[in-house]
Amino acid sequence: MTKPATAPSGPPSGDAPPGDAEPGGSPAQPQSSPHAVPVARSARRFGDLLFSGAATLAGLSIVVTLAAVFLFLIGQGFPAFTADAEDLPGEQNFAAYVAPLLFGTVWAAVIALVVAAPLAIGIALFISHYAPRRLAQGLGYLVDLLAAVPSVVYGAWGIVFLAPHAVPVYRWLERYFGWLPFFDGPTSATGRTMLTAGLVLAVMILPIMTAINREVFLQTPRLLEEAAMALGATRWETIRMTVLPFGRSGIISAGMLGLGRALGETLAVAMVLSATDVITVNVISSTNPATIAANIALDFPDSSGLAVDALIASGLVLFALTFVVNYIARVIVARRREFSGANA
Repeated sequence: MTKPATAPSGPPSGDAPPGDAEPGGSPAQPQSSPHAVPVARSARRFGDLLFSGAATLAGLSIVVTLAAVFLFLIGQGFPAFTADAEDLPGEQNFAAYVAPLLFGTVWAAVIALVVAAPLAIGIALFISHYAPRRLAQGLGYLVDLLAAVPSVVYGAWGIVFLAPHAVPVYRWLERYFGWLPFFDGPTSATGRTMLTAGLVLAVMILPIMTAINREVFLQTPRLLEEAAMALGATRWETIRMTVLPFGRSGIISAGMLGLGRALGETLAVAMVLSATDVITVNVISSTNPATIAANIALDFPDSSGLAVDALIASGLVLFALTFVVNYIARVIVARRREFSGANA
C-alpha cells in the first residue's frame, strides 16, 4: 500500500515570515514577551500635576510682585515728575532733587565694592586652597555669621568705633594725599564721612561675596589643578591659571550681588553718614551726598503731599538702577559658560 502524502511540517516556501501580512490580508500579531515592560500611562499623576502647578505659581509670583512694585512706584511717584519746582523739597525740579541722592548711592556702593571685592576673593582662596580643613570650616562658619548681624548693629559699630578711630587716618590722608580730589579735606572731626559709610557697607557685603567665591573656587575641577602642578606650577600659578579663570563668572556674580546689597542698604548708612545736598567725590569731608534709601528712611515720617511723591519717585530711580546693574551682570556672566551655576 502506498502511504498518503503528508503536508510538510515547515511553512511553505511562499509563506510570509512571522510578523508579515497573512494570506487573508490581516497582519500577523507579534507575540508578547512575558518580560515586556508595560507602556507608561499617558495620564500624569496627581502629585506631579500639583507639584508642577505649585512650582509654576512660585515662579510667576516673582514676576507679579515685581510688576506690582513697579506699578506702585509709577502710580505714586508720577506726580513728582510733573510737579513745579517750588512744590518739591528744596524748591527744585525732580532731576536736581534726585541727582545728589543718585550720585551718593552709586558712590557709596562703589567704595564698598572696591574694598570688599579683593578681601572676599582673598578670604575665599584661603579657605578653599590654603587653610587646613578644620581651620577652613571654622573660618567659613565665622564669615557666614557676619551675614546674620542686623544692619543697626553695623551702624552702631560704625558710629561708636569705626568713625572716631578713622579720624587720624583721614588726617594722614589729607596731609599726604590732599592733592587728590578724594582726600582734599577738610577732615571731618567726627569721622562720619562717605569713606566710613563705604567701609561699613564693605563689611556688610563681605559675607555674601566670600560665600559665593568660596563655593565657586571649590568647584574647580581637580584634574586641572593637578595637571598644572604636574607641569611644575606653584600654588599661586595653579590658582592664577586654573581657579581664577574657571571662577570668573562666579566672581562677577558675587560682586554684582554685593553691589546690589550696597545700593539698597538703608539703616546703617543713615546712622553713619552725615549727609547734605551736594555732589562731591571727597570721601573724608563732613560734606557728603546722601543715598536714596537713607534719604527715604529719614524723611518719610515727616513728609506729606508732593514730598512723599518725590520720595517714592526716588525709590523708582533706585529700582531702575538695581535692575540695570543686575541686567549688566547677567549679560557679562552669560558670555562665559565655565561656571554652570551662574547660568542656571
